[in-house]
Amino acid sequence: MVQVDISQLSRECNAWREQLRNFRNELTEDETKIRQVAGQSLSREQLLEVEHLHNQFHIQLINIHDLKQSIKVHDRKMNFEQAVFNGTANEDSLSRHENLFAEFQSLEQKLEELRTEFNEFIKRTP
Repeated sequence: MVQVDISQLSRECNAWREQLRNFRNELTEDETKIRQVAGQSLSREQLLEVEHLHNQFHIQLINIHDLKQSIKVHDRKMNFEQAVFNGTANEDSLSRHENLFAEFQSLEQKLEELRTEFNEFIKRTP
């Protein structure tokens, strides 16, 4: 059994979930902005970009929700293990934790790319 403190892993899960909430809030604000832009007189190309960005916001909001739920389930499982295994995580939980962290980092990168794409579009749009 790997001797890793579950309380530390749980704190990491909570930090990831908080960051995902922040990402969700930011995307929701960006959705509002893109709707305002869509109401303006736009070229066909700009309308296609609006549609693309809106679709990406929707997809990424789903991804945020799914990852947040996966982290929540993982955290609950680890808290159960804490009681059963005297505060240490088993190897499966540690591996799952590492995989969730990799998923979090990947999503974070996608969201940064979407943020950049959105900001560049807003700068180009009157």
